[in-house]
Amino acid sequence: MITVSEVTKGFGGRTLFRDVNVAFSAGRNYGLTGPNGSGKSTLMKIMIGAEETDHGTVKIPRRTGWLRQDHFGFDEFRVIDTVIMGNGALWKAMVRKEEIYAKADITEDDGVELGELEGIVAEEDGYTAESDAATLLEGLGIPQEVHDRKMSEMLGGLKVRILLAQALFGDPEALLLDEPTNHLDMESILWLEDFLVRFHGVLVVISHDRRFLNAVCDHIADIDYEAVITYTGNYDEMVRTKANVRNRVDKQNSNNAKKIAQLQEFIQRFGAGTRASQTRSRAKQIEKLRPDEIKRSNIARPFIRFAFEDQSGRDVLCVEELSCAYGRHEIFNKFVANVQRGDKVAILGRNGVGKTTLVESLLNEDNWNNGGVRWGHNTKIGYFGHNHREQIEPGRTVYEWLFAHWPEKGEQHVRGILGRMLFSGEDGAKPTATLSGGEAARLVMCKLILMEYNVLVLDEPTDHLDLESISALKDAIDAYKGTIFFVTHDRDLASAATRIWSYPNEGELLDYDGVLDEYLDWYNSYYIKRSA
Repeated sequence: MITVSEVTKGFGGRTLFRDVNVAFSAGRNYGLTGPNGSGKSTLMKIMIGAEETDHGTVKIPRRTGWLRQDHFGFDEFRVIDTVIMGNGALWKAMVRKEEIYAKADITEDDGVELGELEGIVAEEDGYTAESDAATLLEGLGIPQEVHDRKMSEMLGGLKVRILLAQALFGDPEALLLDEPTNHLDMESILWLEDFLVRFHGVLVVISHDRRFLNAVCDHIADIDYEAVITYTGNYDEMVRTKANVRNRVDKQNSNNAKKIAQLQEFIQRFGAGTRASQTRSRAKQIEKLRPDEIKRSNIARPFIRFAFEDQSGRDVLCVEELSCAYGRHEIFNKFVANVQRGDKVAILGRNGVGKTTLVESLLNEDNWNNGGVRWGHNTKIGYFGHNHREQIEPGRTVYEWLFAHWPEKGEQHVRGILGRMLFSGEDGAKPTATLSGGEAARLVMCKLILMEYNVLVLDEPTDHLDLESISALKDAIDAYKGTIFFVTHDRDLASAATRIWSYPNEGELLDYDGVLDEYLDWYNSYYIKRSA
C-alpha cells in the first residue's frame, strides 16, 4: 500500500493540492489523472522521494519500481544490467560478489560474506535475473542482439523502453509509472497493458492515452479542486461519475436559488409587519439553502473544429512508387497509394522506422530517392510538425503570431479561436517563447483552424496534450470533412482513421484500406503468420 497523509504542495505561488489524504491499495491499478499543470508528476515525484512536500508524509513499500526520467544516468552500463538494477538489493549483492571474487586472496570473512550474499541473490531470484530481464526487454521490443551493448549506444526511444523494463523488473510491490506509453508503438503498448493487468501489487500510472487507462485501471485518482479524489472504475467511468456528481450539485443549487428568491420576497414584503416570527423562520431557511461551496474545477476542454469553404478535388493525393532512404538505410521502397477526398489516414509504426520521413516526403520532394507525389486539384494543406514549436515565430505575443497569418479575418474572429483553444483574456498577450509544450501545440492548432485548410498533415499531434485536449482533437478529426494524414501512437485517435499506412517491419510500408480494429485483426491473424 502507498499512503499519502496530509500532503500539501504549491508551485510558483499556486497551490496544486492541499491536505491530501489518499491510500493506494495493493491489488488495484490507479490512473493518476488531471489536466496539464495540475500536479500529477509532482505528486508522483513526492511518492518516490524525488520531491519534498510543503507539509505531510508519504509511505511506500520497500520494493517500489518507478520509471526514471534521467535517460543518461545509466550510459556506462550494459542494457541487461540496467534492467537488473531495478531490483536494488539484488544488484548491490551481485556487485559485491564480483568485488570479492576479484580479490587475489579471499579471507574467511569474505567467505562468510559470500554466503550471505548468495542468500540474498537466491531470495531475489538472482539466478534467473538475466533471462527474466531479457524477457521484459523482448516484450518491449528490444531485440536480444542489443542486450549486451551499453546504454550510451541506445537511441532515446529505446532508452525509455529499457528504463520501463527496469521499473518492471524484480516483482516490485508497487509500480509508479509516469507516461509509460511515450515512445512505445501499439504492439508494445498492448504487451504492457497485458503485463500491468496481471500485476499483483499497487500500480499508479500517469498517461494521456485514454484507451490505455481504460484497459489497465480499475480505479482513478483524479487531481482536481486542489484535492485527490478517488473513483472506482476506469477513466471513462470516472468522467461519467464526475459529471453526474457535478450536475446533481448544480441542479440542487439551482433549485435552492429559486427557493431563496421566494423566501427573500416574503421577507421583503412582511419583514416589518405582524409576521415577524415567520420572516425570522424564513431567514433561517435561507441559511440552510445556501448553495454548496464547490471549488472551481481545473479541468478545461478546448473546442477544436477544422472547417473550410473551398473544397479540394475528388483525387487528393497520388503516391507513385515513392522510395526514400537515409544514407544506405532504406526507409521504404516503391510505395504506391491513391487518397480520395474525405479519407483519414493514420500512419503507424515503431519510433525511428520513418513515419516523420514519410510525412515530410509528402510535402517536400527533396526527400525523394525515386518515384514521386502528386497533390490533386485545389488542395490547401495545413501542417502540424513533429517539432511543432519550431513553427511558432519567437518575439511575438500569442495573439500577434496568429493574427498575422490572416489579418483580414479580423481581431474578433482571431480572439474567438484563441478563446475556444483556452487562450482567454490575458493569455493572448503571452510571449510565444514562454509557451509550454501543450500551449505551443494548441497554438499551432489555432492556426490550422484559422486558415481553413481542406487537407491536414499532423505529425504526433497528441504530444504534450492532456486527456481533455486529446479527446477534443479526436472529436475534431471525426467531424472533419476534408482529408487528413496523421502520425500517432494513440489508439483512440487512430480509431478515427478510415485507412492505415503502417510499417510492420523496418523498411516495409503498407497501405491498408480499413479502420484500425480491422487492421489489427488482419495484422495479428495474417501478417504475423506470413512473416513467421
